[in-house]
Amino acid sequence: MPSDTGPIDHFWAVIPAGGAGTRLWPLSRSSVPKFLHDLTGTGRTLLQGTLDRLAPLAAERVVVVTGRPHRGAVSDQLPEVDADWVLAEPSPRDSMAAIGLAAALLERHDPDAVMGSFAADHVIADPDVFAASVRVAAEVARDDWLVTLGIEPAFPSSAFGYIHLGEELAGHGGATSVREFVEKPSVRTASEYLATGRYRWNAGMFIVRPTVLLDLLGRWHPEFAADLRAIAADRSRLEELWPGLPKIALDHAVAEPAADAGRVVCVPSAFRWEDIGDFDSLASLVGADAEGAAVLGDASLVRTVDSTGLVVPAAGRVVAVVGLDDVVVIDTPDALLVTTRARAQDVKQVVAELKESGRSELT
Repeated sequence: MPSDTGPIDHFWAVIPAGGAGTRLWPLSRSSVPKFLHDLTGTGRTLLQGTLDRLAPLAAERVVVVTGRPHRGAVSDQLPEVDADWVLAEPSPRDSMAAIGLAAALLERHDPDAVMGSFAADHVIADPDVFAASVRVAAEVARDDWLVTLGIEPAFPSSAFGYIHLGEELAGHGGATSVREFVEKPSVRTASEYLATGRYRWNAGMFIVRPTVLLDLLGRWHPEFAADLRAIAADRSRLEELWPGLPKIALDHAVAEPAADAGRVVCVPSAFRWEDIGDFDSLASLVGADAEGAAVLGDASLVRTVDSTGLVVPAAGRVVAVVGLDDVVVIDTPDALLVTTRARAQDVKQVVAELKESGRSELT
């Protein structure tokens, strides 16, 4: 039986730290994306919080894959991570390339490795429950399964994909087969999913042996897998081969076809999980309610009268909100956003328009 304390043998934590978080503009920018920010009020950025919950499981076996412009900031925030394992992508190629690069390097570095991939911008409120789920998943992964953690849905969300659970996995208590991954459904369909008790949110957390991941990738994308292994064998070929790698998420490249082939297992998990995808979800996390506006930052700078929602006074000046319900006010030195929680998903349109109008310095 595996130990329920201490680092997991040969377990490597892989942290993809990418994306610009356009729905959190102007707080999150391409130059300083959301994972580099403290969005929880704990004094630790999302990236640092991710390492905090993974370090007890992986000890010093941590790999971070980030964009080349962010490598310095990532290393500054995570001085405990070996600089050789802070990998810089020459350009964004989506999650399969990032996680696949880590897998290819680990395949050569540690033949007994089991790797777990966990995004840098998620918030998990129950680290002990999370750790217990990862321990179960790591043991299942040693038997050459691709394992994912399925989050127990808190409500019928149309913002997340779903995992359709199959039968219990023989020999591994707490794990089930995966029938399929389902793309983001309507709220009505999500409600039907929850009524069955056989669906979990897909948080994009995967635990797998590096060789298994690359072999599965090679089954459907043989050149992709071969190029990743070629880069790992000769790092000088990164600049040559990286631009030709497909832009595709791990879910689409491997997880979905592997589920259809009966190669994916889920560990249903009960820890509280937040994917801070927009200011509505951030408001919920910070604690906005019907009694007043929540503040992220210096509360002494905010004055509200009969108002609810979220206020972020990041410019250092006083922000006053009067008579507005579910408002979102994000005040930064060079940009001010005012919207509502209901329209939070539409913020990305502003970023797109700024880029189209030649104002990329603001994005």
